[in-house]
Amino acid sequence: MDAQETFAEWKKANNLPDYLKDQLDQLGQDPKWVDDAFGQDINFGTAGMRGRLEPGTNRINLFTIGRVTEGLARLIDENGDEAKKRGVAISFDSRYHSREFAEHAARILGAHGIHVYLFDDLRPTPELSFAVRYLHTFAGINITASHNAKQYNGYKAYGEDGAQMAPENADRLFAYAQKVTDIFSVKAAPVTELRANGTLQLIGEDVDEAYLNELKNVNIDTEMVKANADKLKIIYTPLHGTGKMLYDRAFRQGGFDNVIPVPSQSIIDPEFPTTIKPNPEYRDVFKPGFELANKVNANVIIATDPDADRMGAAVRKEDGDFQVLTGNQIATLMANYLLEHLKESGKLSSDYEIVTSVVSSALPFKIAESYGIKTKHVLTGFKYIGEEVDRMKKENDGKFLMGFEESYGYLFKPFARDKDAMQGALMFAEVASYYASKNMTVFDGLKEIWKKYGTAYEITKAIEMPGIGGQKKMAALMSKLRDEHLTEIGNAKVLKIQDFLKKETIENGKTTPLEGFPESNVLKYFLDDETWVALRPSGTEPVIKAYVGVNKKDIATAKKAAEDYQAVLADLLK
Repeated sequence: MDAQETFAEWKKANNLPDYLKDQLDQLGQDPKWVDDAFGQDINFGTAGMRGRLEPGTNRINLFTIGRVTEGLARLIDENGDEAKKRGVAISFDSRYHSREFAEHAARILGAHGIHVYLFDDLRPTPELSFAVRYLHTFAGINITASHNAKQYNGYKAYGEDGAQMAPENADRLFAYAQKVTDIFSVKAAPVTELRANGTLQLIGEDVDEAYLNELKNVNIDTEMVKANADKLKIIYTPLHGTGKMLYDRAFRQGGFDNVIPVPSQSIIDPEFPTTIKPNPEYRDVFKPGFELANKVNANVIIATDPDADRMGAAVRKEDGDFQVLTGNQIATLMANYLLEHLKESGKLSSDYEIVTSVVSSALPFKIAESYGIKTKHVLTGFKYIGEEVDRMKKENDGKFLMGFEESYGYLFKPFARDKDAMQGALMFAEVASYYASKNMTVFDGLKEIWKKYGTAYEITKAIEMPGIGGQKKMAALMSKLRDEHLTEIGNAKVLKIQDFLKKETIENGKTTPLEGFPESNVLKYFLDDETWVALRPSGTEPVIKAYVGVNKKDIATAKKAAEDYQAVLADLLK
C-alpha cells in the first residue's frame, strides 16, 4: 500500500485512542505529513527506534510499539520455553505515553506466555540494563527518547547481556515485526489476567537496592572523598527525568552530602518546561543551575538527561563564569584521574584497558598510552563497549578501566552494560573532590592536562535530512564519498581513510582490510595536521553526524580550527 492507502486504513481503524484520532484528523490535512508519516515503516536502528509521538507507521505510537513488541515476542517464542520463563524486564521514562507504552508491551508479551518484570515507576536506563543482568532475563525493553525534545518517544531493545540488542537478534526482531500484517490486531492480554496467573511481576525497590549496592563500588578513593567532599557544593539537575529517582541515595552513599537539586528541574514533567531539548550538552539546560550555583556559591553542576544514561557537567572558571564541558572533556578528566590514582597507589599495570568509539576524542588514548595501558576503538553504540568487556573477561585479556562515548556516555563498573549517568555523576564528583584537595578547580585540572598533552577540541554536529527523501539523500551522499576518496578536506591533506562499511583502509593509494569491526556506515578521515573527521548517518534519526577532532596549541586556536572544519563538512554534505 502507498501512503494514502495506509492513511485510509488508519482512518478506518476502530481502536485508535481519542488522542490519536484527533491528531490524525488535524495532521492528516497536510499531504506532505501523510507521505512522511505513512510512506514507510519507522526505522529500527542500532539503538532501537525513535520518532515523533504521532499516528503513522513512521512514527512512535501505541501500534508501532505494539508491532515491534510482537516481533520481540516471536523472537522469544523461537527460543523456546526457557527463554519465555526468563522473560523480559521493562522500564520507562518521564515522557508522554511512556508508561502506557510500557504496559502495552507487557500485555503483548504476556499474551505469548512470556514472563514480564515491569518497573512500578520510571527508572534510569542503566538500571534497566542492570535489571536484565540481575534478573537473568532473555531481553529488556526501555521506553524512552533519551535527550530528544518533548514531541518524541522511543523504544530500546536489550539483549540478555544487558547491552542494547546485538544486530543479529535485532534484525530478526524487526523481520518478525514486518510480518505483522494487521498493526491494529496485535493481541494484548488484560493486566488483571497476567497478574492473576503470575506472568506479570512488578519490580522496583528490590532492584533499586541491588543497583545502588553496586554503585557503592564506583568511587575508587573513598578516603580522599571523605576528606575533601565537604569542600564542594554540587548542583544537580535530572532535567525533569529519571535521575530524580535515585540521585540522592547514590550521592549520599558515595560520601557526597553537599548535593543541591535544582528545584524547577526536579519536577517530573514530560513538557520539559525549562528547556526545549533536555540534552546536557547544551548550555541553555544549565541556566537554572547557574542561577542556583551563584546563589549558594557552588563550583560544579552535574546534569543527567531524562533517562539518566547521559551525564553532562559545567564547572566554574577563574573569571567566575561557568564552562559547559563536552563529553570528551569529561572523559579526559576522568581517564586522567583514574590513571594518576592507579599510579600513585602503586596499582597501575599494563593490562588495564580504556574503550571508546571511533568518533570520540583521541586525547584520553594519548593519556592512556603515556601511562602504558591498553586502548581499544569500537563502533558507535555502547553495546560494542559491552562486547569488549565480555571479550576481556572471556579471554582473560585485560582489566576494564572505563568506557566512554563522546555523546556523554560513561561506564566504569560493568554491572550495567549501557552508558550510566549515575556512575558518571559519582566519578565526576570524585574528580572534583580530587582537584579540591589540590586547591584547584576542575577547569584548572583540564588546562593542566592540555598543557601536558596538547589542547584537544572536538565538535559533533547533526546535519538534518528529514523526511523519506532524507534517507535517500544520506545514502547517496555516503555512496558518493566512497566513490570519490577525498584527498583534501579544507586545506589539509587526507593521509588515511577508514571505511567501516566496506571494512577497508585507504592509505598512500593502497587499500588494506580493516579488521576487528563489524560493518557500519561510517567514514573516518585522518588529516596531515593531526585532525580527524568522521561521518556517520544516525540509525534512529534522519541526520548525518559529522565529527571533528583537532589538537592545537591553545583552546582558541583549537576551537576555531574545529569550527572551520565543521563548516567545510556542512558544505560538503549539501
